[in-house]
Amino acid sequence: MEGNRTLLTEFVLRGITDRPELQVPLFLVFFFIYVVTMVGNLGLIFLIWKDPHLHTPMYLFLGNLAFTDACTSSSVTPKMLMKFLNKNDMISLGECGAQYYFFCFSATTEIFLLFVMAYDRYVAICNPLHYVVVMSKRLCTVLISMSYIIGFINPAVHVGLLFRLTFCRSNAIDHFYCDLLPVYTLSCTDPTLNALVIFIFASSIQISTSVTIVVSYARVLFAVLNMKSKKGRKKAFFTCSAHLFSVSLFYGTLLFMYVSHGSGPGNNQDKLYSLFYTVVIPLLNPFIYSLRNQEVLGALKKIIKL
Repeated sequence: MEGNRTLLTEFVLRGITDRPELQVPLFLVFFFIYVVTMVGNLGLIFLIWKDPHLHTPMYLFLGNLAFTDACTSSSVTPKMLMKFLNKNDMISLGECGAQYYFFCFSATTEIFLLFVMAYDRYVAICNPLHYVVVMSKRLCTVLISMSYIIGFINPAVHVGLLFRLTFCRSNAIDHFYCDLLPVYTLSCTDPTLNALVIFIFASSIQISTSVTIVVSYARVLFAVLNMKSKKGRKKAFFTCSAHLFSVSLFYGTLLFMYVSHGSGPGNNQDKLYSLFYTVVIPLLNPFIYSLRNQEVLGALKKIIKL
């Protein structure tokens, strides 16, 4: 049977839509989004690096979050833009694995950075007198390093398992990037093990970190409500509400796609959810974290005046 099958090594990304009249408008929209995303995230990294007042644990974590957002957008958007222009909608199995690896690396790292940022806010608000001691430079380095290490390991497992599969059905991936769940539907080898491993890894990582984040912010909220200083309460509320909004968007779409949704990808609803965590959230994050942050705005004003 294997000898009579044509094994596929190249695939076609079908993209967001096949309608030809929408290709150029969508290219312009997503090109603009990509430029703003990169300027926002790289600009935030530059501000944090340039201003000594922002050399604190919170902004160190925020700078790394901006880096992972830039990586997430860059792993998906350029290929999507090429598809809009019909320049290159083909992708080899190796390129497919590489694209998913870099996307999953940045997404996994971001999950743990959001977890670390929640812990940082918990210590800052619930235990402010010991904040400098607890959030030492050494601990911050360890937390960030562990986030990246887990980010490197998680996709390596899934991409490694991808190459145990053979593909001999349709070569059309009904998605705008090489997400593995739609790729599995094209396999003529049983992908049950691959899908199960993705489910186990995604559920264990996302549920454990999200529960910890919710508990941390619940304790933070209780501490904020008991603050006597109105100014301190307002500052803490704005900081934590920005974090919570970003966390809710990111976790909500990821939990739906990889935990509760199972393995039935390929429709427009899946693409919409995917757009949130690959395109929209990396665009919004630098603005969510900086628009009401007086320290970041102050650093920006200093740069503009130079």
